[in-house]
Amino acid sequence: MQAGKLRHRIQIQQKTAGRDPVTGEVNEAIWSSFAEVWAAFTPLSSREFIAARAAQSEATARVVIRYRPGVLPTMRILYRGDIYTIVGPPLADPVSGKDYLSILVATGANDG
Repeated sequence: MQAGKLRHRIQIQQKTAGRDPVTGEVNEAIWSSFAEVWAAFTPLSSREFIAARAAQSEATARVVIRYRPGVLPTMRILYRGDIYTIVGPPLADPVSGKDYLSILVATGANDG
C-alpha cells in the first residue's frame, strides 16, 4: 500500500463502560476514541430495502489502514461525520500480515 493512497482521516472508536455521574449507574453506550489514523476509503456498494414497512438504505465500503493491533469488529469508524459499523474481523495483508489492515464497513441500517 502506497502512503499517498492513505489520504482520508478516520477515527476508530470503541465502546467503553462508564458511570453516570449523578446516579452511578453503569452505562455501556459510551463511545471513546481508540485511534485517529490515515486511511484509504473506498465505497463499494449501496442498496435500499424495506424492513418493518420503513424504507432504509445501506452503504458498504472498504477501509485500509496501516497495521494497528487491537482493531476489533466491535468497534466503529467515523468518517466525514458518518458512523460506519465494522462488518467482520479486520483482515491483515496476505504477504507479511503486518503492513496494513483491510476493514469492511457498513452504514445506514444501524448506528454503529
